Amino acid sequence: MPTIAIVGAGPGMGLSIAHTFGSRGFDVALIARNKEKLDGLVARLSERNITSAGFSADVMDRPALTGALEAAVERFGGIDVLEYSPATRDIEIAGPLEVTPENLQSQVEYNLYGAVTAANAVLPAMLAARAGALLFTTGGGSVTPNPMFGNVNAAQAALRNWALNLNNVLTGKGVFAAHVAINVWIGASVPEGFPSAEPDAIAARYWDLYERRDQAELVVTG
Repeated sequence: MPTIAIVGAGPGMGLSIAHTFGSRGFDVALIARNKEKLDGLVARLSERNITSAGFSADVMDRPALTGALEAAVERFGGIDVLEYSPATRDIEIAGPLEVTPENLQSQVEYNLYGAVTAANAVLPAMLAARAGALLFTTGGGSVTPNPMFGNVNAAQAALRNWALNLNNVLTGKGVFAAHVAINVWIGASVPEGFPSAEPDAIAARYWDLYERRDQAELVVTG
């Protein structure tokens, strides 16, 4: 069975991506900080006859994140797809005029360094097999900046740049990398005037991106 590792798995987009890939024959490795939450996600996937396992790690703890992915490889025999989308957490958000090296550094650690750490844990085996995919998720501000999220946008734009550049050098090596920018409100309770989309509908676009491998960036706008 092929395996997808979802870093930052949660009950929204992470679970929908797990359902989407799991229903198409993938086993699922779920990585997040909270073991209780992971156990709940594994139980929900089991109800759909999808094999999964949870591995606790904080994406800002690089050795722990690497260890979780290594444990997933040991459990499932390998990682064929990595999806990186750490869930929202309590990290300072600052507008462009309030950005400091300190509040930018925490966002860089969370978004860029976590993604690079996760990729480094799985990419050597993918390159050796000449097969695999790396999917990196950010908010729409990585492409079209929003002044409310000055430090977040900057860190996610750095991840976007690296992911696109990574795909450039992976061309011809059997491994695909892509960036997904979600520029919609996900799920219910949508503020007036905001575009929205359901998690399952967005997850289906991840599958299409993975299967087609003909674009290094997907911007979800509705």
